Amino acid sequence: MGDGSTSINPQLIRDWAQSCADGLEAMRSEINALNVFPIPDSDTGSNMAHTMAGAVAALDELADHSDLQVVTRALADAAVSNARGNSGVILSQVLIGLADAADLAVAENDPDFNRLVKNGLRLAALAARRAVSQPREGTVLTVLTVAADSASANVKGSPADLARAVADDCAEALELTPEQMPELASAGVVDAGARGFLVMADAMVLVVTGVANKRRAYRGILTAGGGLTGHDNGECAGAGDTDFEVMYLLETTDGSRISALRDRLGELGDSIVIVGDSSTDSERFSVHVHTDEPGAAVEAGVALGCLSDIRISCFALDAIRSAPGANDPPPRYKRAVVALVIGDGAEELFTEAGASVVRADHGVHPATLSEAIRAADSAHVIVMGNGMMSSQDLVQVGAEARSPQRSVVFLPTLSMVQCLSALAVHEPDEESDVDAFAMAEAAAGTRWGSLMRSNSKMMTLAGTCDIGDTLGLIGSDVLVIAPEQKQAATALLDLMLATGGEMVTVLAGRDLDDEAREAISNHVRTHYAGIELALYEAGQSSDLLQVGVE
Repeated sequence: MGDGSTSINPQLIRDWAQSCADGLEAMRSEINALNVFPIPDSDTGSNMAHTMAGAVAALDELADHSDLQVVTRALADAAVSNARGNSGVILSQVLIGLADAADLAVAENDPDFNRLVKNGLRLAALAARRAVSQPREGTVLTVLTVAADSASANVKGSPADLARAVADDCAEALELTPEQMPELASAGVVDAGARGFLVMADAMVLVVTGVANKRRAYRGILTAGGGLTGHDNGECAGAGDTDFEVMYLLETTDGSRISALRDRLGELGDSIVIVGDSSTDSERFSVHVHTDEPGAAVEAGVALGCLSDIRISCFALDAIRSAPGANDPPPRYKRAVVALVIGDGAEELFTEAGASVVRADHGVHPATLSEAIRAADSAHVIVMGNGMMSSQDLVQVGAEARSPQRSVVFLPTLSMVQCLSALAVHEPDEESDVDAFAMAEAAAGTRWGSLMRSNSKMMTLAGTCDIGDTLGLIGSDVLVIAPEQKQAATALLDLMLATGGEMVTVLAGRDLDDEAREAISNHVRTHYAGIELALYEAGQSSDLLQVGVE
C-alpha cells in the first residue's frame, strides 16, 4: 500500500468488511463459547456475525465506483439496522466511527489511510462508551480504546505497520481482560466481544499486507487450580438477572429525548445500549436493553417515535433452543443399550443380548462412542464402558451425546462379564430409571476376575511372578500365580466361589488354551455341583478369560 501518506481506496474498505464477515462467521462458535458477560447466553459470536453480514450485504446495492463516504456510510447504516445484541450494537459503532472519519477526511481533503484509521478508531471508542449506560473495563470497550491509542502511536508508520501494531496490541489487551473483570476470571475466559473485535483488526492486517495473523484458540485460560475452565456452570456475577432481551429501531423527530429514554430503560433493566446511525437526513436509533418488563421497554420507545424491527428474546427459551440436539427430530426408539466390547465372539454375544456394540479392541475415541449413542436414535441410552474407557473420556462423551431429547446413563461396569449380567435383567418396556437401577444392581452384584499372562517380573499380592506366568486377578488385584493356564483358572475359581455363588459365567479369550477350557468345566462339575456354568467364546485379546460369579 506504500507509505503513511497513501490515500485509501474504497475497494479496500469493501474487502476489509467482507474479510470481517468471513472471519466472524468462521469464529462464531469460539466466540459464543467465551460469552459470559453480561449474561452467559452464548450468542456474542452469532450476533456479531449477523450484524457484520447485514452490513456487508448493503454494499451489494452500491455502484462499483462508489466513493469512500458512500461505502463507509452504507456499512454504518446497515450495521445499525441489522445489529443483534449488545455486541452487534457496539460493532455498529466501529463502522459508524469509520464513516464519520471518512466524512472528516473528505471535508479536510485528506483521505490518508493511517489518519482515517486513527480517527475512525478514536470516534468508535468514544461512541461505544457513550452508547453503553454502565461501561465496564475488561470488555470490548477497553480493547477499542487500546486500538485507538495504538493507531495514534503508529500513525507515522506505514499502513502495514499500523495495521499490525493495532492487531497485536488488541491481542495483548484481550489476554488481560480476565484480570480486569471478575466474571471473566471466574469463568476462565477472555471477553467474547473483544475477541470478536480482534477478528476485525486481524482482517485489516490481512487486506493491507496479504498475510493472515495466526491466533491461539481462545477456549479458556488456566486458573490457579491448573485446570482448563469455561462457563458451563452457568454462573455469572453482576448483570444478567433479567429474563428478556429487547431490541428495536426508533425513528424520532426529537433526538434530545434519547437521554430520557435511557433513564427510563435504566429503571426497567440493564445492559442498555442506544446508538444512532449518524446519518444527516434522519434521527434513527438502535435500542437494546435486558429487562423483565419487555412490554414497558417497547412502550418507552413508542412514546418517542416510530418503532420497527422489534425483537424480544427470552434468555431461558433461547438457551433451550440452542442446546445441542434441541432441534433434532424426536428419537424413533424408547430405549437402547450401548456396550464397549473386545473380540468377535463378544460382539456377536452382546448383540444377541440386545446391545448396540462398539468395538474397543484397539481403544476407542470418545467421538466414536458419542456417535454410537446418537446412532441408537433412542430417548434413553444406557452405556457400559466395561473398563475400556477412562472416566474423564466418559464424562466428555456424556457432555457431547446428551440433548434435550436424549438422556444418557453410564453404568460403572469394569468388565464384560458384569455387563452381561446387567443385560440379563434389562427390561426395555420398564420405566427407564427402574430399568437402569436393576441393571446397575446386577452388575454390582457380579464378582469378577480374569486371567492374564505376565509380561514382566514383578511383585504382587500373591508373591513374585516371572515372565510367562499366568496371573489370576479378582478385580485389579493379582491373587493367583501359576505356570500353566489350567492351574491358574481352577485356583481363581476356588477363590471366587469361596463365598458362594449360583452361576459362573466365563468369557474365553483368543489365547485361552483347550486344557484350561476343559479344566474349568471339569472343576465346576466335580467340585461345585449345583452351580450353573456358562462358557462363551468371546475372543478378546485383552485377557485370557473373564469370569463372573453371581
